[in-house]
Amino acid sequence: MTTEKPSQQQHESQTCRDTDPAPINEKRLLRKMDFHLMPVLTLLYLFCFLDRGNIGNARIEGMEDDLHLKGSQYNWALTVFFFTYTVFELPSNLVLQKVRPSVWIPSLMVAWGVVMTLTGIVTNYHGLLIARLFLGVAEAGLYPGVTYYLTMWYSRHEAQLRQAIFFSAASIAGAFSGLLAFAIGKMHGVGGYSGWRWIFILEGIATVIVAVVAYFALYDYPDTASFLTADEKTWVLRRLKMQFSENGNVVPDTVEFKWKYVWDAVKDWQVYMAVLMYYSTMCPLYGISFFLPTIIRDLGYTSSTAQLLTVPPYVTAAVAAILAAWYSDRMGQRSPLLLFHIGCIVAGFLVCLAGSQRWVPGLIYFGVFLAILGIYPAIPAIVTWLSSNLAADHKRSAGMAIHIGLGNFAGAMASHFYRTSDAPRYILGHSLELAFGVLGVLVILVTRFAYDGINRRRVDKLVRLRPEYSGSELAEMGDKSPTFRYML
Repeated sequence: MTTEKPSQQQHESQTCRDTDPAPINEKRLLRKMDFHLMPVLTLLYLFCFLDRGNIGNARIEGMEDDLHLKGSQYNWALTVFFFTYTVFELPSNLVLQKVRPSVWIPSLMVAWGVVMTLTGIVTNYHGLLIARLFLGVAEAGLYPGVTYYLTMWYSRHEAQLRQAIFFSAASIAGAFSGLLAFAIGKMHGVGGYSGWRWIFILEGIATVIVAVVAYFALYDYPDTASFLTADEKTWVLRRLKMQFSENGNVVPDTVEFKWKYVWDAVKDWQVYMAVLMYYSTMCPLYGISFFLPTIIRDLGYTSSTAQLLTVPPYVTAAVAAILAAWYSDRMGQRSPLLLFHIGCIVAGFLVCLAGSQRWVPGLIYFGVFLAILGIYPAIPAIVTWLSSNLAADHKRSAGMAIHIGLGNFAGAMASHFYRTSDAPRYILGHSLELAFGVLGVLVILVTRFAYDGINRRRVDKLVRLRPEYSGSELAEMGDKSPTFRYML
């Protein structure tokens, strides 16, 4: 008599049922977690990206003229944000190891809300630079922090959907940014302030208000969550321990913090492959978010119409990101759909170049639309793919911060892709974005084959550990353990 070998998820569920005092309905518990976690996290990132990118809307509402910006000064105002943003991401995630998320994350939000509000009263170029530097410091910890935070709640087999829901706030922010800028721009002259100043002031005040609410609405980790029962806490923690190995292998348990894990992340090849993938999406992301209103305006539309025309691509991208993540989680692999998304970026900028050469505004707009449809589903896929393949917890925290920190140098580069002197065709900008997209395709293929080769070389046993290693030694090895399987 033969029996069918259980799948990974079946094994995890069965293990949890065997050790828990009462049966747990997995789908119901996941919905419960989603209800308590995802709305707050999504709202936080919506305001984060809204406050980061609204400078593009302020620009076409008169900021450039009022501050007497000349030449590449606007581009440098974008660039300096990433200097501090990149430097402070890893320190912020290390602080998160010591300070509760419900305290640290809202505190960061209060800080950048205050900076954003004060940006509305700057009077010259140097004041704008200082504001953007401090905005980078304050915002640095949110994205890597929440990315790590989600891995402490959800297993890697369901993580991309939650990352996509969270990150979809960036595309929704792009849509809201245009709508809000269109409405707030009508406040020109109120209180003696220009419309672009009100964009910063009102959105900054709203950020602080949301941050205060987040102190009370954000939970810490499963073992202390008040909305979970004791049985549910046990089940969640157990399945997190069982997520990293296929075929029922025991997974490295959480170990206490050591600087060794930071160093392990620093020297891990997969972190840097993920950084290159990140460049292939973040350069287009920031190029689009900072310059899309200007690109559309230069197609021949008024500023108000340009603000509104930014909305449809972002809304469509948010829906596409969630659907793609759902399917990727269901499929149990990251690279196939990720390759498709990067392909959309490549195709989109090829279309933009074709439209720019023959000057067909509608074709350029379609190319941007297609690129955005690739960008926003790709980013959570890249982040989830790396986080799924880093263990133990402290290495994952450091690795995600390094990945996102170095990856955000893309913003500093993309700030100079679309130069005023290249308007309205922006051949250089579209060409550079295309080149990064092609780079992404190549890196994804290399990483996929590398992971597959390593998995093939590792032992293929069900539950029994290799006898030459103790449990503590396997825990120390993290994702280098012979029982660990990389997700493809």
